[in-house]
Amino acid sequence: MSSHQLSKLEKIGFGAGDMSVNVVISSMFLIMTFFYTDIFGLKPEDLATMFLVVRLLDGITDPLMGIITDNCKTRWGRYRPFLLFLSIPFGISVFLTFSTPDFDYNSKLVWAYSTYIFVTLMFTGVTIPYISLIGVITDNPKERLSANGYRLFCAKVAAFLVTIIVPLLANHEMWDGNTAAGYQAAMGLMAIIGTLLLLFCFATTKERIEHKVDSRSLFEQLGVLFRNDQWVILASVCLLGTIGYAVRSAVALYYAKYYLGGDAGFQSLFLSVSVGAAILAMVASTWITKKYCKVQLFRISQIAVGVISVAMFVLVQPGDMMLALVLYFLLSFVVDLHAPVFWSAIAEAVDYGEAKNKSRVSGIAYGGITFFQKAGMGIAGWMVGILLAHYGYVADQEQSSEALFGIAMMLCIIPGFFHSLVGAIMYKYVITDEYYNDMKGSLQVEVR
Repeated sequence: MSSHQLSKLEKIGFGAGDMSVNVVISSMFLIMTFFYTDIFGLKPEDLATMFLVVRLLDGITDPLMGIITDNCKTRWGRYRPFLLFLSIPFGISVFLTFSTPDFDYNSKLVWAYSTYIFVTLMFTGVTIPYISLIGVITDNPKERLSANGYRLFCAKVAAFLVTIIVPLLANHEMWDGNTAAGYQAAMGLMAIIGTLLLLFCFATTKERIEHKVDSRSLFEQLGVLFRNDQWVILASVCLLGTIGYAVRSAVALYYAKYYLGGDAGFQSLFLSVSVGAAILAMVASTWITKKYCKVQLFRISQIAVGVISVAMFVLVQPGDMMLALVLYFLLSFVVDLHAPVFWSAIAEAVDYGEAKNKSRVSGIAYGGITFFQKAGMGIAGWMVGILLAHYGYVADQEQSSEALFGIAMMLCIIPGFFHSLVGAIMYKYVITDEYYNDMKGSLQVEVR
């Protein structure tokens, strides 16, 4: 078997794809909940229902997209064509989602549902082919890990742009008090950038590995997939870790504005500190895994997140801006040390399933992971909406002590619990680099 070495340009191009999709995912994690309550004007309980209902749709679209990619074969490959043809609809969906029409409340709710479904479908349409791409551009686990390091670094750069550009460009002082127009303009710019990055990813990557695809029905493929115990572990980890990550990210703006009392500049700084720490974590993770077991790093880092989260909840009081910034930086650094490991592990778990079950289900495996990721985001969004309503949050007003307590809980304790659970579950995961290299000889692939 050939283990293809990737050029730096191809790794950067591969990373550009994740930079694009993170225009959406970073917005979903960092600003969407705040946008819908404080800018768009949705009630927290309506927001919670919408997030949950739309994520149920992913139960159909994600596996369906996996099957579509498995049955796609073109001169550009199996996955890259979707990056080409869906790039412009993807950008349009982002722009419309962050547009606030001058409608009555019920009509605005319909608009929110329609555009959120649209952006979710476009996100599925480009994300599942994109995350599947790592399995066909090289079969070398070190190159996959390195490419995912580039990818996640680029993703955090996208998040960095979102945290800096959107809050500052959307500042009401720049738009005569019309913050909604500011968000529309800021996210319109992000949409253009995202479209161009998808096209760059298409142009600079090449599919070289052609796996034998399982031709059985969806239910038969699901049966094979769920007999892959290592994939099941990763899917569970993805669900629980996303809930923790998304809950914390969704309330970060509320925490900076209401709990810490920060203005627009501080809110941008608070989000940017988190993203900056995550970018450093991508670099550190790549360096650490050259000398230390990547699976062990995954386990320990997530358990450490739980400890740091409790410390931040106990030590930071309302208005403690500097201490909050330091601890949030540390928390954000540690939580993302596992990210390159996780995304490279999916391709290895798919190969493990083929070796174990003598049958490969690739598209639906990647589609399943994105389903659990988006299910986690949906559950997190529902939790945040319900808890904001429960603790008496009122948009754009001084909050009660009970509401501030709830915001602090959602930033620290609740996410910390989910990340600690992830760390514990990863003790059941066995595919180290040594294990994978021993297993590769039993795989049947064609290298182009």
